[in-house]
Amino acid sequence: MQNTQHQNLVGFIWSIANKLRGPYRPPQYRRVMLPLIVLRRFDLVLADTKQAVLDEKKRLEGKGITGAALETALARKAAKDRKQALYNTSGFTFEKLLGDAPNIAGNLIAYIQGFSPRARDIFDKFEFEAEIAKLDEANRLYLIIKEFCASSIDLSPKAISNLQMGYLFEELVRKFNEQANEEAGDHFTPREVIRLMVQLLFTGEEGIYEKGIYRSVYDPTAGTGGMLSESEKFICGDGVTTGLNPDAHIELFGQEYNPESYAICCADLLIKDEPINNLIYGDTLGIKDAKNKTNGFVPHDGHPDKKFHYMLANPPFGVEWKPEEDFVREEYSNQGLSGRFGAGLPRINDGSLLFLQHMISKMHQRPKVVDGKNVGGDGSKIAVVFNGSPLFSGDAGSGESNIRRWIIERDMLDAIVALPDQMFYNTGIYTYIWIVTNKKPVHRQGKVLLIDGTRHYKKMDKSLGDKRNELSDDHIKELVRLYAEYEHDAQSEVIETIDGKPQSVTRTCSKLFNNRDFGFLKITVERPLRLNFQVTAERIARLDEQSAFANLATSKKRKDDAAYRAEIAEGQAIQEAIKTTLLAVESDTLYTNRAEFEELLVDTLTDADIKVAAPIKKAILAALSERDPKADICLDAKGKPEPDPDLRDTEIVALPSDIVLPLPLGYDNETGHDKLLALVKEHCEAYLKAEVLPHVHDAWIDHSKTKVGYEIPLTRHFYIYQPPRPLDVIAGEISQLEKDIMAMLREVV
Repeated sequence: MQNTQHQNLVGFIWSIANKLRGPYRPPQYRRVMLPLIVLRRFDLVLADTKQAVLDEKKRLEGKGITGAALETALARKAAKDRKQALYNTSGFTFEKLLGDAPNIAGNLIAYIQGFSPRARDIFDKFEFEAEIAKLDEANRLYLIIKEFCASSIDLSPKAISNLQMGYLFEELVRKFNEQANEEAGDHFTPREVIRLMVQLLFTGEEGIYEKGIYRSVYDPTAGTGGMLSESEKFICGDGVTTGLNPDAHIELFGQEYNPESYAICCADLLIKDEPINNLIYGDTLGIKDAKNKTNGFVPHDGHPDKKFHYMLANPPFGVEWKPEEDFVREEYSNQGLSGRFGAGLPRINDGSLLFLQHMISKMHQRPKVVDGKNVGGDGSKIAVVFNGSPLFSGDAGSGESNIRRWIIERDMLDAIVALPDQMFYNTGIYTYIWIVTNKKPVHRQGKVLLIDGTRHYKKMDKSLGDKRNELSDDHIKELVRLYAEYEHDAQSEVIETIDGKPQSVTRTCSKLFNNRDFGFLKITVERPLRLNFQVTAERIARLDEQSAFANLATSKKRKDDAAYRAEIAEGQAIQEAIKTTLLAVESDTLYTNRAEFEELLVDTLTDADIKVAAPIKKAILAALSERDPKADICLDAKGKPEPDPDLRDTEIVALPSDIVLPLPLGYDNETGHDKLLALVKEHCEAYLKAEVLPHVHDAWIDHSKTKVGYEIPLTRHFYIYQPPRPLDVIAGEISQLEKDIMAMLREVV
């Protein structure tokens, strides 16, 4: 289809949509227009064989043939050259609907019910019957149907092939979703972002050029199918441009939980006569004890036993996974690393890393070459877009950190590309494309490439919601070049605003790192507890703030009032006796040794015939003590210095430069901890000696608390220090502002 014809059709359909204004707002146009475009295309595809299908149905039903056999026969009669079943047995067409205007709403519903099961399911997911009633009540239904029958809009197969119609439909989906930009981010990724992801995904994939090669492409959050469609287009071409390998056989798979998005994706596939059974309607992560639904909803992974060559996804940003929590935690506990989520679970308010783990579980076995032959698998490659949270959220040993560690230590993280802000329709935040693979070429093994693409964009002529920036073809080409060339400190020409004016400058836009560069040790640095002790009225009064002491005058005997009162009275008597005894020995003497004072305290209480349990003695010592840097170090029962919790600190220490990955520490942060310490203890002690002891001479490391963390501080690596302006320049500006303000005040007066 020529580009002019394509744009003319898009424009004409958009003009039809504008006739909905009134009962519908522009963001709601898609509710009507997308189902009707699909319906009209199917109507014209089936027009030539419509009567033959009706006759065949009557003949076969007369012989008692029903069910799957009848459906197969009708599909064959409707279109011999189609691979996907599509037929209609209602007897209606768009033209016949117009011939009975008073009953057009009921007839249209009957027409839809006459379609083959998968086509009918699409309109059910669109919930189109509700829109039919609304259109009919607003007196717009007949008008819109009539517009679709106009000679100026020809959606028939004679004018537009299945492939061309598919791309026309995608363009309309994009335009309608952009109108609904307040919610588009839930199911629609900007097309130029998808193009970049697809080109990054297939860069360096030499095998894709083999004649007749089979490759599978999967999207676990398929949305309207843009990533799947763009992948197929990039490899096989679109009838206008030639793809990487038109002879390749590409099979698309996906899963989507939003019914409207699922319907759009299915419609696109059915329009192009591509397999529709590979697209599952359901929740990819899984829902435990899900209610049975009659609309085909699958409450778990819809492709449980499948592996895929290529995977793309745009998981929801910052969306909590509370509905899936029970299912995910049960799989995590029962299956561990043999399941999908064994590396760890992120915080409940962002499940994006769960989707990445799910995709990694779908990887083909990594290639393994022996004597020049691949005896392993094909391997897989993933492109997924995230917000900034998966880069650094979570402390050392947390779920997020462990997931990053699992991916990086197994050498699966290939590259991360930082995108400009204001790229998506419903958020202005920065986003990042992760490239993850288990088949890195030799020169990329053990390394990760970071690309700063935050300045590769152009301003849109008109913003769409929060989307004000977009990638041009040149920007995509440049980012793909940086990824393909895989160089440290590679430079690129970018536009920056300097002194209020856009200027072209050369910036470093890529950096190479070793895998271990992203790992670190979080060590706990302790300092000794030093306390002085004194028996004064002020310190004795603090006893009431100690919970163990206060609990003496409480009782759990709620059912027996007399016993309850007696126990409280007994406790109060002990409290009073302790205070009275301490007040009797009140003095100005300051003790700087805990053991010495503790001995005095025990003797004092014994002389007063007061017996106290260990928690009460501890409470008395706490009340009568204060921290004193000049006091003696408090020792524990083993004679070792006791740490002061208030002086406890942590330090971040880089992994040793010669350490081998993966580390022996398990993802429970306990298994193999002794083996980890054997590798890093000396390294940590050297850090303490060089960085801590010169400032705090009595500090030590509690190695039992050492944790491993992984983060990817991409922004930090590309940060360029901008020195502040000279003070005389700033002072001059302030002086000028003061003069301007005084001048304006004089005008007012």
